[in-house]
Amino acid sequence: MGNSARRFLISFTLSNITLTLHFFNTKTMIQEKLQERSNNQCELCSSTNNLSVYTVPPRDSESEENSILICETCNTQLNDESKVEPNHWRCLNDSMWSEVAAVKVVAWRMLNQLRGEGWPADLIDMMYLEDETLAWAKEGSATEDEEEKIIHKDSNGVVLESGDTVVLIKDLPVKGSSMVAKRGTAVRRISLDHENANHIEGKVDGQQIVILTQFVKKS
Repeated sequence: MGNSARRFLISFTLSNITLTLHFFNTKTMIQEKLQERSNNQCELCSSTNNLSVYTVPPRDSESEENSILICETCNTQLNDESKVEPNHWRCLNDSMWSEVAAVKVVAWRMLNQLRGEGWPADLIDMMYLEDETLAWAKEGSATEDEEEKIIHKDSNGVVLESGDTVVLIKDLPVKGSSMVAKRGTAVRRISLDHENANHIEGKVDGQQIVILTQFVKKS
């Protein structure tokens, strides 16, 4: 092997080493920043066991803004829907108020995934996400594909989306109670039934009810 070839090989090897060290140092710096931000606790459930960096999909570049620090339990359940334990995620009652956008995104997605349990729907109603954060949450949510397949429309044919406000256009008796949801009542921050395009959910007088889309008008 000639001298020029040796110099090229040495130079190439050193470049690879430099790139590897730079990548390692960057990952270490991000983890240290997240540890400082979270007080070395899981940013979802506050556990201190086996913490690791989780980059929130669909973002693929690991950074302080795109990532959160989570424990092994949260990591396992986020990556395998079959292992999700609903009671574990009651921790979101606290972490959903985080000022970190990435934490809010994960909380919003998991609460929507668990909506059928009942209690997550109340937490979703209380959550507030900036438009940009909500768009990020919806972009990678597990329900995104279903939302594209099933389109909810109000009585005028206007497309409804999760979080919209609608107004009742007639009095609606509520099944299983003596309550009547009155015409003109505003129902804020509705959620969509991802299996039925004719059903939405929302709170009227503090009670979560199912409403037929033909009886509402988007506000």
